[in-house]
Amino acid sequence: MLDNALKDQLRAYLEHLKSPITLVASLDESKASKEMRALLEELEGASNRITVRYDGGGERRPSFSIEREGESARIAFAGLPLGHEFTSLILALLHASGHPPRVAQELIEAAEALHDKLHFETYFSQSCQNCPDVVQALNLIAARNPNVEHVAIDGASFADEVEAREVFAVPSVFLNGEPFAQGRMTLEEILSKLGGADAAGKKERVESLGVMDLVVVGGGPAGASAALFAARKGQRVAIVADRIGGQLLDTLAIENYPGVGETEGPRLAADLEAQLRRYPIELLEGERVAQLQPAESSAEGAGVEAANHSRGEAHVLFLESGARLEARQIILAPGARYRPMGVPGEAEYRTRGVTNCPHCDGPLFKERAIAVVGGGNAGVEAALDLAGIVRSVTLLEREEELRADQVLQEKLAATDNARVVRSAAVKEVFGDGRRLKGLRYEDRVTGEVHELEVEGIFVQIGLVPNTDFLKGSVELNRFGEIVVDDRGRTSVAGIYGAGDATTAPYKQIAIAAGDGARAALTAFEDKLRAPREASMRAAS
Repeated sequence: MLDNALKDQLRAYLEHLKSPITLVASLDESKASKEMRALLEELEGASNRITVRYDGGGERRPSFSIEREGESARIAFAGLPLGHEFTSLILALLHASGHPPRVAQELIEAAEALHDKLHFETYFSQSCQNCPDVVQALNLIAARNPNVEHVAIDGASFADEVEAREVFAVPSVFLNGEPFAQGRMTLEEILSKLGGADAAGKKERVESLGVMDLVVVGGGPAGASAALFAARKGQRVAIVADRIGGQLLDTLAIENYPGVGETEGPRLAADLEAQLRRYPIELLEGERVAQLQPAESSAEGAGVEAANHSRGEAHVLFLESGARLEARQIILAPGARYRPMGVPGEAEYRTRGVTNCPHCDGPLFKERAIAVVGGGNAGVEAALDLAGIVRSVTLLEREEELRADQVLQEKLAATDNARVVRSAAVKEVFGDGRRLKGLRYEDRVTGEVHELEVEGIFVQIGLVPNTDFLKGSVELNRFGEIVVDDRGRTSVAGIYGAGDATTAPYKQIAIAAGDGARAALTAFEDKLRAPREASMRAAS
């Protein structure tokens, strides 16, 4: 089940178990149950503090629950917690045993303060990069609070249940039998949704920081790199980010990052966060910026070339939480998100058939007919990934030719259950009000409209920068990208840009990280020059 390297790693982690735990399995004669038995035997063999029983009475088979000595089970897994969820399993064992989680104390206290009886069910897929955050957060809450139970369910192993509950995107969370949330959520967001997070305390914490030397907006490779370089210069630095890692958390294989032979996005994101935490950087995670108000004098008459220093007045960031954060300099690295098709029905059927991530949601469409929209590398790679799972794939490309690399096109042409429709402009997505049934597209050559019956649509037509909050504050181009010069300076003195949300070419992880470093070094250089230039202006 596990290779020797993984077994050694598992033994090392399980040395941190604080008290004995028992895994209670509910199995049958299926192949999946035999695989779960093998996994449980390896867990039992990895630590003398783990005992396995096979007398569970759970309705879902295979499944197992985790019992701490003297307590009833509150955490369970249905289906194999492998792939991206293997880390969730290890953390569940540690936290169930009483090992302290590495989260802010105020969040632990909020989790422990929940007083209602809460039974959570989370559907995941082993290939989903977004699912572990949700599974781990709910497992942590259950480990700390006797009123809370959580079962994590592999959707691919319980297809009938997924069908009955109309789960077409993961992670999907149900609370006491009713839909609670879909998509990635942090522990703080879950607690806030449950009414357990202290919004007022959060606002007070942000505003108690006073005026920061530098605030970085965005926690992806560009933002993290910028914060690291600034902190190493002795700056007082804060990061405002919805999530540390940004698009890395939605990226599967990474093979072109210098010095890293091969890794996965979530792993690289975790390494970035660990590195950030080694410095005195304020991580304001789970926060979003609602508005940027540049310092008045910095905003007057500063073009990209002219904005070569910060005059010292504070810029203001108004956060969606209601907090106000001030900084003498700001680096904007908000990243980008999937571009929508913008057609009728798309929003209505999002998470009910319309999705983006083939790795996350692909297993839910096993043996179904699906469509991929977009003929670039991302679209063709998605079609190839999905072809091994689904019944059929139809790739729709708006132009006359695909834009993907030739080697990818050749692989797709050789895939028996995939076909390509060129010059196809999607006009509408339709369904029965509950779930997706298909789409309509226009042949751009003949003008004829065709109907394609599919149960899933994976949209892969590029990215749109997350810059809506910047309109009217810094210069944006017609695509919504932040206009920057070759040093990362924006149209406003003291405000810089980096990464995928800027006009810098080539949206790549390595380039974004370099952009962040360059912006931080430029900001520091401008800070050093500012007093001298100010005195020169005064003398003249």
